[in-house]
Amino acid sequence: MDIRKLQRVIVDALEDVKAQDIKVFNTTHLTSLFDRVIVASGTSNRQTKSLASSVREKVKENGGDVISTEGEDIGEWVLVDCGDAVVHILQPALRQYYNLEEIWGDKPVRIKLSTPNPFGGASASEPLDDEEEDEAPAAKPARKAPARRR
Repeated sequence: MDIRKLQRVIVDALEDVKAQDIKVFNTTHLTSLFDRVIVASGTSNRQTKSLASSVREKVKENGGDVISTEGEDIGEWVLVDCGDAVVHILQPALRQYYNLEEIWGDKPVRIKLSTPNPFGGASASEPLDDEEEDEAPAAKPARKAPARRR
């Protein structure tokens, strides 16, 4: 399966189970082991486990390989190794603590999400018609309009 299809299948699987703040990073310049790191958040152990299960099932249904899954016994941080893409599903506190975006995030891949991201991730704030592999500029949050006085 080509990398664009694989990342689309993974993102769709994460969205199906309501993952939060999905980010995709191009890692070809950092390692030859995999081409993408996908990071997403789940609000509970149950949700992170469900997200990992959804990714595993959808990748296999679409002809991809899932090499291994780690962390499902606890569910705070679950890693799904899909060969060319590695998926990290973390609860928000762990995601903030380990800050994987700082490690892998110098080449974000802009993707189109089917639902707006309420947490303001760059991947959802500027959706594109087609996925791009180019380096994307960091998205700036929109400024709120001042309240009107009566």
